[in-house]
Amino acid sequence: MDAMDVDYLNELLEQDVEIREKIKQQVSDLDKKVRVMVGILIKIHSTPTDTLPPLLDSVRPILRSCHDTSAALASLVPPNQFWRWKEMWSNSLRTAVYSAALVEYLSSGSLITLSQASEVLGIKEEWADRFSIAVEDYLHGLISLVNELSRLAVNAVTLGDYEAPLRISVFVKDIFAGFSMLNLKNDTLRRRFDSLKYDLKKIEEVVYDVSLRKLTDSTKSAVRK
Repeated sequence: MDAMDVDYLNELLEQDVEIREKIKQQVSDLDKKVRVMVGILIKIHSTPTDTLPPLLDSVRPILRSCHDTSAALASLVPPNQFWRWKEMWSNSLRTAVYSAALVEYLSSGSLITLSQASEVLGIKEEWADRFSIAVEDYLHGLISLVNELSRLAVNAVTLGDYEAPLRISVFVKDIFAGFSMLNLKNDTLRRRFDSLKYDLKKIEEVVYDVSLRKLTDSTKSAVRK
């Protein structure tokens, strides 16, 4: 190995270190934003349903601020090097997807799609080879959503919202059915999917208890008939 080769290799190593440090700074910024969002969203467990909109409105500006971070990350990653660097932001992005998904469910009762999650976080299609939401990261975000909704099913009853567990049950069963049709080969993702069975069971127990006590409008109507 001659001196020119050594210099060239050192230059490449220095470039990698520089890119890594710049990516790390942006990921740190994303981490701060997702921590704030999670901190706000945890309050759903002690917030009555009719007063949720202001809480969700306080999260939306933070989601929009992720657009700047996404653009910065996309500008830092060289073309066709997405898979080389993605592990640096995967965990943060999964939590960001979870936050966006929870806001979407609590706002509209619907499941956020991969393309919708990308749009909410300001991630453009043309960045696919540099910065995007990997399918597995999107799915991890949805599993975290179900984990949180299983808690909400219990806490909603405590707050006097007896219809929420029924809505959550239908929604989660639909997600579970979708996951069941996927060919999951990622071990971590597979294990987390298996844990959804316990969340589903927890929700079903709440629904059963609410129905047994005839606390929902549907069960009250059935009794009157």
